[in-house]
Amino acid sequence: MLLKTGSTGDDVKTLQTRLGLSADGIFGPGTEAAVKTWQAQNGLTADGIVGDVTWAKMFPAQPASGGSNNSAGWLQALKGSVPDAVIAQIPAIAAITNSLRLAHFLAQCAHESAGFTVVYENLNYSADGLKAIFPKYFPDPLNQSYARNPAKIGARVYADRMGNGDEASGDGYTFRGRGYIQLTGKSNYAAFGKSVGEDTIADPDLVATKYPLASAGFFFDSHEIWTICDGGSTDAVITAVTKKVNGGTNGLADRTQYFNKYYALLS
Repeated sequence: MLLKTGSTGDDVKTLQTRLGLSADGIFGPGTEAAVKTWQAQNGLTADGIVGDVTWAKMFPAQPASGGSNNSAGWLQALKGSVPDAVIAQIPAIAAITNSLRLAHFLAQCAHESAGFTVVYENLNYSADGLKAIFPKYFPDPLNQSYARNPAKIGARVYADRMGNGDEASGDGYTFRGRGYIQLTGKSNYAAFGKSVGEDTIADPDLVATKYPLASAGFFFDSHEIWTICDGGSTDAVITAVTKKVNGGTNGLADRTQYFNKYYALLS
């Protein structure tokens, strides 16, 4: 491990996030100055160079992404706590380069999918449910005519956004949420399909049946969540990851419980 002025890449982004800097992945004068300050505050030689000693003290729970990981050990450690079908999909997600990323990722997936049991968005709402959850789209008395009709509900709620056509097109239901972190919208399906070499526009159910975990990894990639995971195992980091996934902190206690469980197994 050697990061210094002129270095670039994901490890630099991880470092910048840890230092509270803008994570552009370029080790410039600002990053060097922040490293020197951090080194001085932590009893290290303030040379502005991140070698093995500085990295290990800054990130005691993980190697740099350029280093080796313990993927086989992680998969074995998770057996019995994560379904085998989920474990089998983990190696395909290239961005999982350390146990910290894996614990954060699985915690969010587990919560969002009710323990890896749900891969389709539930749109079977009652009239009262529609009025409470989607008041903008289903005011009285419109909520009555859409109640308990998932296809109609999805078509209306997701119409004319995320690459979907209008309500009459039915795209909102066709490209409703699927996967462990529900991929939603025609444009997102198209981008994900391109990333895995599959036509998920023609066969959107692939997201739920073949790629429920990979689509969640795509979500983490596209929302730049991995470097947030690298920030550590604190409640503050779990909260930050949750906000990127959820848009708020719904289910934070459950997500935190999952993270602590998985991180203990993987450490």
